[in-house]
Amino acid sequence: MSLLEQIKEFQKGFLEQVPEETLKIMQSGTEKLIKSGIAEKCLKEGDKIPAFTLPNPKNERVSSDIMLSKGPLVINFYRGAWCPYCNLELRAYQEVLPEILNLGAQLVAISPNLPDNSLSSIEKHSLTFEVLSDIGNKISRQFGLVFTLDALLQPLYKQFGIDIPASNGDESYELPIPATYVVNPDGIIKLAFVDADYTKRLDPNEVIETLRNLSQKT
Repeated sequence: MSLLEQIKEFQKGFLEQVPEETLKIMQSGTEKLIKSGIAEKCLKEGDKIPAFTLPNPKNERVSSDIMLSKGPLVINFYRGAWCPYCNLELRAYQEVLPEILNLGAQLVAISPNLPDNSLSSIEKHSLTFEVLSDIGNKISRQFGLVFTLDALLQPLYKQFGIDIPASNGDESYELPIPATYVVNPDGIIKLAFVDADYTKRLDPNEVIETLRNLSQKT
């Protein structure tokens, strides 16, 4: 089952369980974010990414420059270990990781989660690629991805058992909108997928196709 099919199946079950009033609040939050135009202001194809160095759960510093010196880089920004859509996406990328590596590329996932919470994602989903902590959303902000969770959604998330301040180590309720980038070794973005609707994700096969095209040009 593809990632998009898995998301569709999850959504069906979710919509059946959640009260209509709750759904309205959630949909309103998404609509506000879309109307803000944040997705149009993010880094896009043809832009150069900012260099970054971020910690993994072992507190090892991982450098984008070093990774790009070895080949293309796939960067996946996700909201956090608490997000079911993000977890489906991380698992889907783990499944295609061998293809990514065979095409000479590397994969990293980045969230504002504290390192211990990033570790829970790695262990829960048996991830073998780098999962990095962008504390305070410093790198996500440079990509133009950061927003503040709508005030009406904050107590709603708590009702779902989602404690964003505890996950991120601050009270800002700032998150990145989910995004996936394929970056050439020169730091130029060759594929950018950014959507203010957090339920929308890029099919990993499109990443593979982009990497194939890049490998044919080298």
